[in-house]
Amino acid sequence: MASSSHPHELGEFLKARRSELTPRAVGLPDNGRKRRVAGLRREEVAQLAAISTDYYTRLEQGRLPASAPVLEAVAQALDLDEDQRRYLFGLAGKQTAAPRRRARQKVQPQLRRLLDDLTATPAIVMGRRMDVLAWNPLAAALVTDFGSVPEKHRNYVRILFADPAMRTLYADWKSVARMAVAQLRMEAAKYPDDPRLTALVGELCVQDEDFRTWWAAHHVATLSVGTKTLNHPVAGELSLDWDTLTASTDPDQQLVVWTAEVGSPTHDGLRILASWAADHHPTPPAQ
Repeated sequence: MASSSHPHELGEFLKARRSELTPRAVGLPDNGRKRRVAGLRREEVAQLAAISTDYYTRLEQGRLPASAPVLEAVAQALDLDEDQRRYLFGLAGKQTAAPRRRARQKVQPQLRRLLDDLTATPAIVMGRRMDVLAWNPLAAALVTDFGSVPEKHRNYVRILFADPAMRTLYADWKSVARMAVAQLRMEAAKYPDDPRLTALVGELCVQDEDFRTWWAAHHVATLSVGTKTLNHPVAGELSLDWDTLTASTDPDQQLVVWTAEVGSPTHDGLRILASWAADHHPTPPAQ
């Protein structure tokens, strides 16, 4: 879509979009201090887009035309959906490239209600690229407090490799992590042009030798069923069966549940963990 440039409207659109975001939502540090104005600062958007603050300021003030690559970087920094991205390019009088990313997923309401009802069973909802979209309190107590992870980094594979606690939580971390890499490979085949998935893989390849090696091996796997043994600091050793249910309303959302046979030591351990979680109140699950 090509059109004449509307720099003033473009600047107003950028200001409106950055006012809706928080540092935590885009993975930036947040010291918790109250801000004079809502949303991200100009320098924070510039940092995310890898351009200078002066360049972004002039762009927002309508004093500078923007190239398509800069617009793409700003669109990604502001987490614009496809309609917003198309509108941004139109205001700048630029031709939009082929769609490069999908709108951010939100957990299906039916799955959210199901999670809320599963008080004795740990469960999470995973979306595209194995992002963690939602979880129940017992899953947070079992694996990690997902709510304390910035939304931009709330990805199961990233947590496995970036959080040192995961390497002691899983009794056979290497097998769990290797399988997760194979599952992420399958996601990459489904969405080869997903820039967030590409960025995730690039980040982990640079930061972790195991990930780099396993990714290069090109093994693939789907989310299905299995058993994992965890050495939990509160509940002790837990041998949990996990299963995956795909949402009919959105095949890209999958409910993963961990269960144990009634009367088993692991089943008793989950009850202990549920009681502990009720007392410690982890960060509330995403809505």
